[in-house]
Amino acid sequence: MTYKRTLMQYFEWYLPADQTLWKRAAHQAEQLKHDGITTLWLPPAYKGSAGDKDVGYGIYDLYDLGEFNQKGSIPTKYGTKDEYIEAIKCLHDNQIEVIADVVMNHKMGADETEEVMAHEDAGNNRNSEISGSHMITAWTKFTFPNRHAKYSDFTWNWKHFDGTDWDQKTQRSSIYQFEGKEWDRNVDQENGNYDYLMGCDLDFSCPEVREELKKWGSWFLAFTKIDGFRMDALKHIDAYYIPEFLNVMRGQYPNLYAIGEYWNSDVNVLLDYLHKTGNVCHLFDVPLHYQLERASKSNGNFDMRTIFDNTLLKLDPLHAITFVDNHDTQPHQSLESWVDGWFKPIAYALILLHPDSTPCVFYGDVYGIPHDDIAPVDELQRLLLIRKETATGLWHEYLDDPNIIGWTQEGESQGGYAMLASDSAGGEKVMFAGLNHAGEEYLDVMNHRDEVIVIDQEGNGRFLVDGGSVSVWLPRSAYEKIMIEIQ
Repeated sequence: MTYKRTLMQYFEWYLPADQTLWKRAAHQAEQLKHDGITTLWLPPAYKGSAGDKDVGYGIYDLYDLGEFNQKGSIPTKYGTKDEYIEAIKCLHDNQIEVIADVVMNHKMGADETEEVMAHEDAGNNRNSEISGSHMITAWTKFTFPNRHAKYSDFTWNWKHFDGTDWDQKTQRSSIYQFEGKEWDRNVDQENGNYDYLMGCDLDFSCPEVREELKKWGSWFLAFTKIDGFRMDALKHIDAYYIPEFLNVMRGQYPNLYAIGEYWNSDVNVLLDYLHKTGNVCHLFDVPLHYQLERASKSNGNFDMRTIFDNTLLKLDPLHAITFVDNHDTQPHQSLESWVDGWFKPIAYALILLHPDSTPCVFYGDVYGIPHDDIAPVDELQRLLLIRKETATGLWHEYLDDPNIIGWTQEGESQGGYAMLASDSAGGEKVMFAGLNHAGEEYLDVMNHRDEVIVIDQEGNGRFLVDGGSVSVWLPRSAYEKIMIEIQ
């Protein structure tokens, strides 16, 4: 059977700070493999400025994987260093790749302050100075006293950063650019220049910064044995550093997998980034996410024929990572754009069963989000199993109706399926299942329809779908196998 990579983001923002996620990943490794997860994206594993309460993006010490008593705790929010290493081993024992979240844009929670000359820039135009240069007291000195230089003796000071957002002297928040520094230019042009995001912003024009991150990356890969990186906040990082960094990593680990988060809804910006960086990584398909969100909020008036228009999946599928939602789009988060629950099964069918898609499912959709009383997507496991077991062979697309779209795959030696999705009224569509399925009975594994559809001698079937729903029709033998595997 053709290998299909299927990712899972194994966390959501509001997980309790109970230091058990690494243990859960180890315990669930066998089940994840059963469901067809091939690649697990774990959250940032290093100590954040909020210690064991930090989700992982307030990066303090990249070398502390839950080993040192820093920021009020030894473990991170997710567990200890040893538990992290054990989780990776258990996942590998179940043939699951592990992707580590890499945050290189900023640092937070410095150990000491420094006096630095700086001026203020406007929040909505970082190219516009709104104050003259003056001395500020900046939290920019990172010495990691409780790590005692284990793994690395590198310390950080203001010269390694372009700017920060807090003046301790005046107790005032602003965007402070350090004197003699420039914001990195090869970044997203939102706000004039979107180099600065938060905390102490790394200066990627500084040779010491570039080399230290490469040394850390080499150490991290050797120490943890992970298989790849999910690279955070690429729109805020000098684009030309990413291939420099990854090329060094791949000189040591040629098969290193890399996915980048470049949050922009304009597919042309993403295509330009891929071109600029020599296609050195894959990118999350942010434009498709917004298409799915719009469809879910359009009261059945979205033109489903256009669902893939202006998306990476359509224009550069080789480098697209599709997703429905993530930790940033979930309710109450900075990029909140939650796909409505009724549309979630449809959205997941579109990314999990599209033959060109490399999909990433979200922890909050698999297990729910108790913080907001959001239930799991019940249909998700069976869609994952369909992708794993039967989604192979020639593809026939039917994006020919504003309300009902679908496609079929013929299968290879066995399997195959027919998928129909509707955002409005239900209906039917004749689709080609394959001559090899002539005379076979197809059943809806989503259990929305109870008809038995018989494929005619030309290989066609008249498939059905309810309104605002998705049905996936399988040959009886494949249907029975999937139903046994659903747990």
